[in-house]
Amino acid sequence: MTQDERRIYLIRELLSEEKQYRDMEIPSDEQQQKRLLRALFNIRMPKSVSPDFLEIQDQYLQEELRRKGITDIADLTPVQDGIYLWQGDITTLRCQAIVNAANVALSY
Repeated sequence: MTQDERRIYLIRELLSEEKQYRDMEIPSDEQQQKRLLRALFNIRMPKSVSPDFLEIQDQYLQEELRRKGITDIADLTPVQDGIYLWQGDITTLRCQAIVNAANVALSY
């Protein structure tokens, strides 16, 4: 199954779960499909899914992550011993811990 086929499968499965979405058309544009899939993932209520869905979802997300690339902490220069400043998608950063400051005071 190609990445496009996985994305369409996931969208169709998620749309079929809710009556109000069953007649919704899937956009032909890849970026629009990705936006729709993300929205459907975000609004879906917690409930069981089939093992096939989980496998295809995992394959899809792993491939998306592979395409983005991984930034390894070893490739970065620390601003202080053991402290690194990096801006980007935290799901693509290989490290032991991440502090994502909520405000300029670095506190919550």
